[in-house]
Amino acid sequence: MILKTLLKSKQNTKALPEKKKESLPKYLWKHKYLYLMLVPALIYYIIFCYIPMYGASIAFKDFNPMLGIMKSPWVGFEVFEELFGLKKFYSVFWNTLRISLIRLVFGFPFPIIVALMLNELREGSRLKKGIQTAIYVPNFISWVVVGGILTNLLSMDSGIVNAAIKALGFQPIGFLTDEKYFVSTMVVSMIWKTFGWNTIIYLAAMTGIDPQLYEAATVDGANRWHKLLHVTMPCIRSTIVVVLITRIGGLMQAGFEQIFVLYHPGVYKTADIIDTYVYRTGLQEGKFEMAAAVGLFKSIVNFILLVIANKAARMAGEEGIY
Repeated sequence: MILKTLLKSKQNTKALPEKKKESLPKYLWKHKYLYLMLVPALIYYIIFCYIPMYGASIAFKDFNPMLGIMKSPWVGFEVFEELFGLKKFYSVFWNTLRISLIRLVFGFPFPIIVALMLNELREGSRLKKGIQTAIYVPNFISWVVVGGILTNLLSMDSGIVNAAIKALGFQPIGFLTDEKYFVSTMVVSMIWKTFGWNTIIYLAAMTGIDPQLYEAATVDGANRWHKLLHVTMPCIRSTIVVVLITRIGGLMQAGFEQIFVLYHPGVYKTADIIDTYVYRTGLQEGKFEMAAAVGLFKSIVNFILLVIANKAARMAGEEGIY
């Protein structure tokens, strides 16, 4: 009862009428140092993301490098018609979607679970700090380095894992060469490398939970499991929703760096994704307009998924990302 009263009071506090808003110039001046911290990120996105966007027009042209982007003749949607007539395109599109969905299903809840487990450890303990450091360090390791580590661990000839499997009397497994195991190997290595980042995000959200809620739950007789379900999870739900929306909005990003480092023609059937197809088509075969069309199609799909996910979140009562 006490916990419900506190939660209702916090909701009522949020529902109170807002104070008169400051004018935009005054607001910007008041928070000028926070906005100054955004300047490097804004410059980065302007230079590397927004200025190059005019290059997407290549997808509608018969691009000639000697003429340049602006002087190359327009061909309308001919490139897209050719693209959608290729069987290979549908193959890489399905591979991208399949790998991304597998990553989402298994990779998204994992950092939440780890963050909830770490939150139960005593704050400031050496064990908690050590685990946080250990899971966060792989995020800073390049996929090139991780690729070398995986090769040394999983190689059929000299890999440590397969050496142990053969020592036990079993046949070696082609983790990096067999189509049946390649995708699962990619998903597991991706989770290992990246889950630490999202774990820190969820832990940061948990530190903002009012301790009075836990105290009220204790008075009401709640155990740790009850506190987890009725206090912690509802309080970090908005953070979970935002992360989920961004993950869904990037569903067509199946991890170019990781797959490019480790894939080979033997696993193209299951591991060739849109990004690697764009690389081979655009840079290796010189079909720049085809690569641009594929990239533009991927961006449009990501944008549509982002809008749908955000709309669904708002319909469910969450704020979404815009």
